[in-house]
Amino acid sequence: MKNMNQLMRQAKKMQEELMKAQAALAEQSVEGSAGGGAVRVTMNGHKQVVGLHIAKEVVDPDEVELLQDLILAALQDAAQKADELAEAALGKYTRCLNVPGLF
Repeated sequence: MKNMNQLMRQAKKMQEELMKAQAALAEQSVEGSAGGGAVRVTMNGHKQVVGLHIAKEVVDPDEVELLQDLILAALQDAAQKADELAEAALGKYTRCLNVPGLF
């Protein structure tokens, strides 16, 4: 029973550390870009878009599809960087679980 109590304390401590790491992710940000920086998207570590910059020179009514593609590419770049940020922050907790689909 002594080992079970120790195991429960360790699990609780790990859960608290994981929650702190997840909260810290909300405070961190990454930037994705496309078109040489013409479109930039800022996301926090939870993949919430917190900023968007579009350079004036790529806003052309005749080139709407290009602008759409640049925005999508910047979003995908930011999402990939947010995944990498989350893996760096939470990986040590999720690796031991060995659950497919978690980072």
